[in-house]
Amino acid sequence: MRACLAILLFLLTTSALAGEADVLEVNVVPSTGNTFNFEVTVQHADEGWDHYADAFEILTVEGEVLAVRTLYHPHVNEQPFTRSLNNVVIPYSIGEVIIRARDSEHAYGGEEIRVEIPR
Repeated sequence: MRACLAILLFLLTTSALAGEADVLEVNVVPSTGNTFNFEVTVQHADEGWDHYADAFEILTVEGEVLAVRTLYHPHVNEQPFTRSLNNVVIPYSIGEVIIRARDSEHAYGGEEIRVEIPR
């Protein structure tokens, strides 16, 4: 019984170590018209295929998702890491957006960044 309890405690502790994915930095570069390129830096203590940062998204301050970048593999030895999402259409009426990251265990919930759209 103690061995089972110890194993359960170990599993709960190690899965909690990675925590949620945080957005550390965002760079927004105007492209053409109402399209923009985003360079997003994410940090997460990726543990492998079972627990890693698997996406980030750009959304309006009201919560409407404008674009999603799926991350297809763990970045265990590359932290923090920066990825781009290009040609994101941002309607002219939107002056700022929120960028948040997701991990495969906790979903969304880490640090987000709110940025102004350069016009």
